[in-house]
Amino acid sequence: MAKKLIKSDNSSSCGKLGEWNAALFYVDRKKCWLLSNKKTQYNFILTDIKAKDLDGIEDLFKNAFYAQLIYDGIIIDFDFLHTLIGALDFLPTDNDRKTTGFQNHRIQELNWWNIEFGGLINMPINDLTNRINNSPIHIGTGKKFSDFTDSISEMKKVLSE
Repeated sequence: MAKKLIKSDNSSSCGKLGEWNAALFYVDRKKCWLLSNKKTQYNFILTDIKAKDLDGIEDLFKNAFYAQLIYDGIIIDFDFLHTLIGALDFLPTDNDRKTTGFQNHRIQELNWWNIEFGGLINMPINDLTNRINNSPIHIGTGKKFSDFTDSISEMKKVLSE
């Protein structure tokens, strides 16, 4: 479905927010994407993505990202966010094992919540993503306590730079 979006030329540059990884998962036989920012491990989810939605995926991405930022208490002007993101370029996987492992762990949490809430229609997606973004993560290279943070704090730092 999304293969037609992937470009073979990966000479494009990333904006201020850096690269994003998308992981496909299913809830109630509906395709969903977990999108994670590599720099901050900040997440948001696109639910029930169909092939016809791919033509407008850039708008879906930006609107869902903006809605999650607002839900997480990160107030930012949409036009400013639009300039930070720019155009989306879909590239083949870079096999970033850290981000893939992080996403796999988050998808397991979402699968558990799917059982708890009884399906996608009952799942408060923004609230669940907020829980994910508030979970402690390790960003630094050391093993100090100060290297632990959460995705919301990291995204605030990047957006305020």
